[in-house]
Amino acid sequence: MSRSEASESESTPKYVFLAEQLAARIRAGEWAGKVPTVRDIAGSYEVSSFTASRALQVLRDRGLVVTRDRSGSYVAATEDPPPAEKSGGSWAVVTRVSPGPWQLASEAVVKVGFERVMGEGTFTGRPLEVPAGAGRAETERAARAVLRDRPEGVFFLPSRVSEELCRQDEWFLAECERIGLPVVLLDRNLRGDNRPLGHDLVASDHFDGGLRCTEHLIGLGRKNVACVVASPTSSHNDRLAGYLYALQAAGDRPARVVRVPEHLDAREVQPWVADELVRLGADGAVCYQDYVAVGVILELFRRGLNVPRDVAVVGCDDLPLGQSFALGVTSYSYPSEAIARTALRVMANRIAHPGDPPAKVLLPGRLVVRDSTVS
Repeated sequence: MSRSEASESESTPKYVFLAEQLAARIRAGEWAGKVPTVRDIAGSYEVSSFTASRALQVLRDRGLVVTRDRSGSYVAATEDPPPAEKSGGSWAVVTRVSPGPWQLASEAVVKVGFERVMGEGTFTGRPLEVPAGAGRAETERAARAVLRDRPEGVFFLPSRVSEELCRQDEWFLAECERIGLPVVLLDRNLRGDNRPLGHDLVASDHFDGGLRCTEHLIGLGRKNVACVVASPTSSHNDRLAGYLYALQAAGDRPARVVRVPEHLDAREVQPWVADELVRLGADGAVCYQDYVAVGVILELFRRGLNVPRDVAVVGCDDLPLGQSFALGVTSYSYPSEAIARTALRVMANRIAHPGDPPAKVLLPGRLVVRDSTVS
């Protein structure tokens, strides 16, 4: 029995209890667009498809969800959005995504949230394109090019790749401050272990992600669960902390931390991780992104291992690749639309109260269970 089912009272039907949980997520703004499918809801909450279908019907009866033929269920539009979301301003969404085969997908998972709130402002999305060896003057010129439209504020996803690129991020933020632009960071703080927060941050709750993914694998009977992390950034460190907490809660199990060396080329990461998982005797792995998870699964197959029988693999962000991959990747979703809406509210507060200390807002995703962990 799942935690959601165990906590409900004997007199409350499962589908009614589930409907209340789903309604809470809608009210929090997490699903302001398309609602997960009956199958995904059933898998996430460990209930039958019948229970998930009845819960969605309750939401339809309440007017919270509408169904479109051959398209699925969607959150019903609200007539009057909260005042903090009526800014209608002009904003820059600037990304510094790790180069590699998954770069475009990583940029898209950030930008899709802002695309879904286009009615609440004008969002110009641009990468900060600066060569790796560029100094401060060149970085400032690139910053001025990105900000040439004079937005009212900047939503910024920092780089996690290297100390050199982190310095460029610092120069970019200094240029924003020089011309008086407020900044809200997206999904991670500037690179560094235990780095103090210097700007507002709105992020996925990576601690919760690491915790839920690890609990899922332990609940399946996995004894040697590994956590794959890379750069020293808040997102990776928080996910690692959630993983370690889940291990301790399960009886202080030994940790298997696979930290990807930063000198590896993007295409070298997956075979290296697969070799480490084999060396450690891991029977479960929490990967920091779906692209990494898919690559690791393929590499494990090449080594004669079966997924999920021998090694169960979990990803992060619930990217289209993991959804369409033949095996189907279990993943912790990225609440992109909720992050965009919340970032707008945090930006409004920063403009109204510029002297407030930096705020850190974490938004939970959800565990989507697929074939990479459950056959």
